[in-house]
Amino acid sequence: MGASSLILIAAAAFFLPLVSGRLRVPAVVLELIFGAIIGASVLDVVESSALLDQMAQLGFFLLMFLSGFEIDIGLVRRQGRSQLLTGVFVFGLTLLLAYAASRLLGHGPFLMFVLGTTSLGLVVPTLRSSGRTTTPLGQTILISAILADMLTLVGVTIFAVREEHGVGWELAGVPAFFLVVGVVLFAMRRIAWWYPERVERLFRADDPDELGIRSSLALMLVFVGLAQVLRIEPILGAFLAGSLFAIVFRHRGGLEQQLRGFAYGFFIPVFFINVGINFDLELLVDQRNLGGAVALLAAAILVKIIPALVFVTRGFSLREVLAAGSLLSARLSLIIAVAELGVRLQLVTPALESEIILLAAVSAVVAPSVFRLLAPPVTAPGPSRPG
Repeated sequence: MGASSLILIAAAAFFLPLVSGRLRVPAVVLELIFGAIIGASVLDVVESSALLDQMAQLGFFLLMFLSGFEIDIGLVRRQGRSQLLTGVFVFGLTLLLAYAASRLLGHGPFLMFVLGTTSLGLVVPTLRSSGRTTTPLGQTILISAILADMLTLVGVTIFAVREEHGVGWELAGVPAFFLVVGVVLFAMRRIAWWYPERVERLFRADDPDELGIRSSLALMLVFVGLAQVLRIEPILGAFLAGSLFAIVFRHRGGLEQQLRGFAYGFFIPVFFINVGINFDLELLVDQRNLGGAVALLAAAILVKIIPALVFVTRGFSLREVLAAGSLLSARLSLIIAVAELGVRLQLVTPALESEIILLAAVSAVVAPSVFRLLAPPVTAPGPSRPG
């Protein structure tokens, strides 16, 4: 990658969030569009290179790490068992419908994981900006989104191992990896209990050595490397590394903001721009593929809204249920990550990937707006519904 290409991408990583704020669309959408414009499909001024791929790969891992990092374990623990079981049931029903949709659309079973994703990164700010985070509806949506993220990644990992190595001893790598995660979790909790003063330094904003960022990135890379050794998908390693921090350290001070600034300031935008560079617009312009994209979008909405009808059993109105299903149908980061994995495993064709990227861009813009229209007005806080 030449110096001019690096300057162009760096400038885009800086300016695109400013433009997205004015247009009121997620920066990721503009990054994908920008990448497609400068790529071979339009201007052909930047080509994918080893350096760009390496920076994008790091951004990919950071994206997965922060997806785990932003999970609210306290929220999961506060929910009653019935609430958690409802969330698991809704996700299972989503996968069942997604599998049926994948067969109906003529694609392989891997597409069910693609359609099973949601976007916690869109759900959280949408609920927060609308003042619904602590409402019963908001809590139900959050727990469903968290479970969708976590269970999708576990399912994708097992599926990928089976596809790459078949049904054999390689599948033992998945429980072995989770065993290591459990040991590390136990050790981190003991260290946090025995040495609270030293651990507190990780979250100090004025630490000159930035031990918080160093330890976070070290844990992420160790888990990524361990996942590769055990022949499972490294994205699960990055995600679980972030999840461990979320489990052990509920009050992370400014560390989360520092990590998000470091990651979203450059490396994660590079990942999405690189996805856009490799995006083949000609495939999407084809009338057959465009029709497939519309059908995929319809399926992506239905596999979220239909399972959300289960929430009626928890006392929510039909309007609230439709609002919840609409917001859960928002996809962005995770769906693109899963699609990229599918391309690498040759389970997702380039044409299907282009349809998935279009789905992500459309749902990221439309779903939060539909939720705001459908969700009933927020009233004065009242007692929460029983879990």
